[in-house]
Amino acid sequence: MKYMLLVYGAEDAWTEQERAECMEESTELCHELAEQGKFLGASPLHPVSTATLVRVRRGTRLTTDGPFAETTEQLGGYFLIDVANLDEAIAIAGRIPAATKGTVEIRPVFELAGLPQPAGK
Repeated sequence: MKYMLLVYGAEDAWTEQERAECMEESTELCHELAEQGKFLGASPLHPVSTATLVRVRRGTRLTTDGPFAETTEQLGGYFLIDVANLDEAIAIAGRIPAATKGTVEIRPVFELAGLPQPAGK
């Protein structure tokens, strides 16, 4: 079963040293998951201040610089994994370094038939 692990946290919660260590530990986790055949993708996101929002209302596309909502935690990155069940996804989420200062939301991926394969697959 595929799960998206959405990593939320306050962007200002990390020192540069802590952020570098978090990235290093996260990269190690990704390599471990890849060796086990469970890794599908992962990436940190740029700060929420770089976001662009797109809405279509009555056929008109509207764009706005982000973020949309003022919140204490922002979406900072994701892991996409393929594991046996939710318990395994929870165990992996608990190993994501950012979970020590933020939140990891686990969502099952709804697999839609007929979608093209990602480039390079």
